[in-house]
Amino acid sequence: MALLKVKFDLKRRVRLSQMLWLLYWISVMAGVLVFGLGLFFKIELRKRSELMDNNESHFVPNLLIGIGLVACGISAMGSKICYDSLDSSKFTKWKAVLKPFLVFCLLFNALLLFTALLCFTARISLQFTLAEGLRNSMKYYKDTDVPGRCYMKRTLDLMQMEFHCCGNNNYKDWFEIQWISNRYLDFSSKEVKDRINSNVDGQYLVNGVPFSCCNPSSPRPCIHYQVTNSSAHYSYDHHTEELNIWKHGCKAALVSYYGGLMNSIGVLVLLVTFLQDPKNKTSPQI
Repeated sequence: MALLKVKFDLKRRVRLSQMLWLLYWISVMAGVLVFGLGLFFKIELRKRSELMDNNESHFVPNLLIGIGLVACGISAMGSKICYDSLDSSKFTKWKAVLKPFLVFCLLFNALLLFTALLCFTARISLQFTLAEGLRNSMKYYKDTDVPGRCYMKRTLDLMQMEFHCCGNNNYKDWFEIQWISNRYLDFSSKEVKDRINSNVDGQYLVNGVPFSCCNPSSPRPCIHYQVTNSSAHYSYDHHTEELNIWKHGCKAALVSYYGGLMNSIGVLVLLVTFLQDPKNKTSPQI
């Protein structure tokens, strides 16, 4: 057991101290990585916070940042204990705090395991958060002249271009909302009046998507208006692969991106858990 006294000769004590000192500094670097990834994840979420339905998604990155800092502190302290363990005069001052330190490491390991579990299951909560958040954000796409919402069009356009996606679940989600602002509609036009009057909610719905849904790799000029009307375009059939807009939705793309990031962080947290395990780190003079 880690808390039982163990006696070593000088040669073995030196080797053990060197090995534990190295493990502790590897743990420090892992803690720095956890802190850095937690900070990176928080920045990534903040960049698209308006697409989230709530602020609970920031709990995990905040926890990772805190855990990374604590792991660095614990590991640095452990490396100092190992270094001083070779000198009896220096090691004496650590004897009183050694057992509480090991107990704290055990408790911290439990927190690390809980954090790793949160990382691996974060995808589930993200699916619900993004589904509602994206749906609401798309409704505000047209509000370019409304204070507090004028940035939504730019945010959604950049997201669709970056993640090669369109809409919430797929590109047809844009058919169900008015994404063109009224300031750009000619209300004297019969077509505009008919479209608005034919909708129960008085919205101007079109069979089209924003330009940011276009696939730049397509050899054909982008068709993002009258997308499903094959007769409106020459040599075009929207049922075939010639559809030159992104087909899959942004919810799946974002969940895949954030989920992959969280899985990587979860593996790193498990590594820190292993390195912080008191059973793997016993002072040579305990």
